[in-house]
Amino acid sequence: MPDAPATAPRKSLWILDSWRDLILYVGTPLLLVPVFALAQTRWRPQDIYLFVAAFGAMGHHLPGMIRAYGDRALFERFKWRFILAPLFLLAVCVAFFWWDLKGILLVVFFWGVWHGLMQTYGFCRIYDAKTGTFDSLTRRLDFAMCGIWFATAVALSPYRLSDTLDTYYMCGGPFIPASVIHHGQQFILFAAITVSGLFLLHFGRMWIIGKRPNPVKLALLVTSIAFWWYCNNLVANILVGIALFEVFHDVQYLSLVWIYNRNRVEKDSNIGGFMRFVFRRSGSLIGLYVGLVFAYGSVSYFNAHVGMETVKRILTGVVTASTLLHFYYDGFIWKVRERSTRQSLGLAGGTADVSLGGILPSWAWHGFKWVAVFVVPLSALWFWQTHLMVPELQRRAWLVADVPSGAKQHFDYGVALQKEGRWEEAEKQYESALRFNPADPKWHMNLAVVLTAQAKFDAAAPHMEEALRLRPNDGEFHFNYASLLQRLGRGDEAGPQYEAAARLLPDSPEAHYNHALFLASEGKGNDSVSELQRAVQLKPDHVDAQLKLADALFAKGDLEEAKMHYVSALRADPKLAVAHNSLGRLYLAQGQISQAIVQFGEALRLNPDYKEAEENLRVAKASDAQVLGQTHN
Repeated sequence: MPDAPATAPRKSLWILDSWRDLILYVGTPLLLVPVFALAQTRWRPQDIYLFVAAFGAMGHHLPGMIRAYGDRALFERFKWRFILAPLFLLAVCVAFFWWDLKGILLVVFFWGVWHGLMQTYGFCRIYDAKTGTFDSLTRRLDFAMCGIWFATAVALSPYRLSDTLDTYYMCGGPFIPASVIHHGQQFILFAAITVSGLFLLHFGRMWIIGKRPNPVKLALLVTSIAFWWYCNNLVANILVGIALFEVFHDVQYLSLVWIYNRNRVEKDSNIGGFMRFVFRRSGSLIGLYVGLVFAYGSVSYFNAHVGMETVKRILTGVVTASTLLHFYYDGFIWKVRERSTRQSLGLAGGTADVSLGGILPSWAWHGFKWVAVFVVPLSALWFWQTHLMVPELQRRAWLVADVPSGAKQHFDYGVALQKEGRWEEAEKQYESALRFNPADPKWHMNLAVVLTAQAKFDAAAPHMEEALRLRPNDGEFHFNYASLLQRLGRGDEAGPQYEAAARLLPDSPEAHYNHALFLASEGKGNDSVSELQRAVQLKPDHVDAQLKLADALFAKGDLEEAKMHYVSALRADPKLAVAHNSLGRLYLAQGQISQAIVQFGEALRLNPDYKEAEENLRVAKASDAQVLGQTHN
């Protein structure tokens, strides 16, 4: 860290000026919260998250890449890092996503939290440097405040903690007892309160003795930490929370990098080419800058909509490699302590741009850090997942034991129990999930389904009705409710539900098939036939639909079309005795007695106890004998 500069810096509290700093760095959260509240009235949380994750999260990687590869002096200084790191990370990330190894997700998450807190810490150092505050204790307490509160918000967030543990257990990680989790949470909260007390005492002491830290830094710490806590613990939908903080992070980063690079272009003749063109002083180029950021982020947006699994895995690896490169590069290309960085930010002092000495050579120390924070943890996670895979049911049970407060982990455990047919246990987990979040329609519906499986029809009905109230345009919900109404003996109410299911699920053969059955039971044969025709059009090997349609057409006298559907049913299932019998009856009605005998015989071969086919065969043979007799006469 630099010694105090020889010439006292100009005493300015702000990086730009009061209004721009408040909008771009300090008070941004106060602007984002109402903007996102308005956005949620128009778009789903998933859509907001996807847009921000693509054009914000990945897009803001580009300015750092431009500097890394466009600043000749910087590139020469760290040439091998800039050449080898992309190749290494790209190969690792694509390989992990290609083989669906989850460990890379944990590494990205922890590196991402570190990256976010270090950006806040970097702003603290810039603001203190503006007022000439350089003492080491202030620096260490700033770092401790950022580190402990960012970690505490994650550790005490039921969603963040359960999601992190879930990924860890998916990697085959050994079980962490709930007591360890609980005591760890208490310890980290105590540590956060202790560090905060020490920070405030030191801040007050420095203020009293006249070595005043920048008060804007204090405001920045308060808004950044409070907003991080809000996004992780208080936002109703965690996807919105992640997107909220990402926008805050991006606004800070993009604006500061723009200022830095523009000053660097103006003051350093070694900057040339594309970087000099983009960051020269011109208002119109701000639009180009933002456009390039969005264009780079479009790779992530495109990836989210790719249908081909192979391409999707490769692109996800590319996006992840870009993310890790961003985290990695930002760790050394923007060091505020170095003179060139400070000069481009309008700060005085700083060390020369040289690696600090130590026991190990700089390359060895750098390699050791890579091994410690990337190679070793990722290798362990890879080994666990490939050799110690934990079954889903066990994993979900561990998660509920570790983080009992929170809805999603109870719901996921309920789904796993439901798959195993453990209805009563699944019921309890869904009820627990609804206690934490009673307004989720999917959870009401799943609880209703497991209640129905236990023949608790009266108990299931209110949950299905609530699910439909919360999500009235879900075709599957209407379909499930229609089936339940019939079981409750309220068949007259089921019709509109079947009709809604078929309308809302136009590409679901089951929805059309069940609607057809209901229409047939109500004596609406023509409508039933059209629904059956739609079902077999969507799924030609839907045997039941083919048979029902053939029977309906046979009853109407459309024998040739009925024959076609009987044949289609037998093509899908040649061992279907009932189809052979029905096709035999159709041949008999057409006077094709020998073909009818063949079909009845095949039905009896497949099912020797099939009495109807036996009687039909007797009748067909009698008719055949009568025809032969008439021929001989």
